[in-house]
Amino acid sequence: MKSIPPARLRKLRTWTHYESASKLLEIQKNGNLKPLIDLASNDYLGLSRHPKLIEAAQKSLDKNGVGAGSSRFITGSRPIHQELEENLAKWLGYERVFLFPSGFQANLAAVISLANRHTNAIADRNIHHSLITGIKASGAKLIRFNHNDVNDLELRLKACKQDSAAYKSLVITESLFSMEGTSPPLQEISKICNKYKAKLLVDEAHALGVLGTEGKGLCRDLPIPPTMISGTFGKAFGSGGAFLATNFELGEELLQTSGAFRYTTALAPSLASAALAALNLIKANPTWGEVLQSQAESWRNKILEKGFTRPPGRGQILSLIIGQDQDALNLQSQLEASGILCIAIRPPTVPEKTARLRIILRRNLPEGILEKFLLNLRQK
Repeated sequence: MKSIPPARLRKLRTWTHYESASKLLEIQKNGNLKPLIDLASNDYLGLSRHPKLIEAAQKSLDKNGVGAGSSRFITGSRPIHQELEENLAKWLGYERVFLFPSGFQANLAAVISLANRHTNAIADRNIHHSLITGIKASGAKLIRFNHNDVNDLELRLKACKQDSAAYKSLVITESLFSMEGTSPPLQEISKICNKYKAKLLVDEAHALGVLGTEGKGLCRDLPIPPTMISGTFGKAFGSGGAFLATNFELGEELLQTSGAFRYTTALAPSLASAALAALNLIKANPTWGEVLQSQAESWRNKILEKGFTRPPGRGQILSLIIGQDQDALNLQSQLEASGILCIAIRPPTVPEKTARLRIILRRNLPEGILEKFLLNLRQK
């Protein structure tokens, strides 16, 4: 194995819940338990331990068993799959939705369905690894545009239009970037894609449930909707699995040709049931996301007052750039010593010399956590 610097080594840690979804217990090698307030997981709305999700999953387990046992094309389809797909399609304003066991798998399927070896895949420099893997698998030509830079995107689309007018380009971005907490100007991107007749794929994984009108994500209100969006249930929805949403024609093509959909065991019915319960809760509480964004604004302002650079963006992901890997790890250790879990993100996940603390705000954090966090946030 290639030598990895000590500050870049990753280690697996094992956790269990403690008292509530806002706290975790680390199960250490000596058997001791270390309680930490969770500012690291993507359970943005605190739904993973919500009684209604647990009840829905338990009922499904009793009725359907643990796994689906087969692909959707054989014996894996259950009524809950169709119910969840139809409810999501209506909520998001799309004609077809298809479920997948993971977000990585859904993104692979999305890119492969929209691109081939004749396609110019014009992607934001910071897109998720799953989308890059999908581009490679599709055979498309990868062209990067500067992060959230509409002008750079248009320049590259212009060039592609001249080079290969017979084939539509595919633009790929995210609505909320998970390592920066930033969002692109999607309305402008959508207009540019329409201008150059390019397809648009947007990964809404981190925005759904929190950002946009009633938590419907940042694509829901666009005048020209993206060609396809992807989303996951393992974040704000507190469950597991993922989906793709698109129009009827592309949905039918996806259904008939996608190997990532065809050759996999269907999403576990219990996870689909929990995801539907989460969707119903989000519908019934349309201001949850707004409240969380308001809290995030307070955190950003207070971090700036502390003397750090204000984390960019406006959502629940706050990226605090530190620079060197070991400095970020030292801050993580300081916070853990005070009972707060906040993970240091290092290259290659982020660019060189931009190691950072990734602070995740969630709806059910305990009172006083901001003050405690700031008290223990200090660079030596």
